[in-house]
Amino acid sequence: MRLYGAVAVSGFRRYATYRAATAAGVFTNTVFGFILAYTYIALWEQKPHLGGYDLAQALTYVWLGQALLMTMAMMGGGFQDELNERIRTGDVAIDLYRPADLQLWWLAGDLGRAAFHLLGRGIAPMLAAALVFDLVLPANPLTWAAFLLSVVLGVVVSFAIRYLVVLTASWLLDGGGVFQIAGLASLFFSGMLLPLTVFPGGLGELARALPWSALMQVPADVYLGTYAGWGLLEAYGFQAGWAVALLLAGRALQSVATRKVVVQGG
Repeated sequence: MRLYGAVAVSGFRRYATYRAATAAGVFTNTVFGFILAYTYIALWEQKPHLGGYDLAQALTYVWLGQALLMTMAMMGGGFQDELNERIRTGDVAIDLYRPADLQLWWLAGDLGRAAFHLLGRGIAPMLAAALVFDLVLPANPLTWAAFLLSVVLGVVVSFAIRYLVVLTASWLLDGGGVFQIAGLASLFFSGMLLPLTVFPGGLGELARALPWSALMQVPADVYLGTYAGWGLLEAYGFQAGWAVALLLAGRALQSVATRKVVVQGG
């Protein structure tokens, strides 16, 4: 486990070196956050308590989304592009000979990446928003701890989904199209654009049951205090269940993909 801890630290440091990109990302998240915030204000003025949230909760939801957008890599990126290239060129064959588990190696690095984005790109937009809007800021440290645990579980689910997606490159050689479809599904079904509680009828039930809701909707509701007692444990169980199921699916697909590795040109 010490090895994977070192990989996670390395992943954090790697992204911490891109200071200009981080500053640009903070600016982008803040701008889009304000655009979404005023859109939500217009919606909630017409329908107060839409989706079960009051206006302050809805605005907080917006800014939690900006904090978690890159943390959860909802639009892809992170290890995905690098591993895709290694599969395309066949360099992944070298990775398979390393004395480390391929899936755990990339998971550890992705956890480090997520930790940096949560701190580097998540806090500043929230602070800027708190100066303008009335946001929900929990006073109980246990709420923050519960939220952070939910975020960690969400990152694992996000990794597991992206790991499955990137393994398709073993057959397609270039998973760009699949990445784009997966990114759109992530944005829609995670609740990034609108809370899933706003979705009507069967669509809402389906969206809340899919693994993408573990990326945004569940952590946001944990932060907002929607879950308590057994409800909180059920929320964790939902995230952990999808994490385990998808990681096992990724491991199974990996075992098939290793027999399909193709080195371009020979």
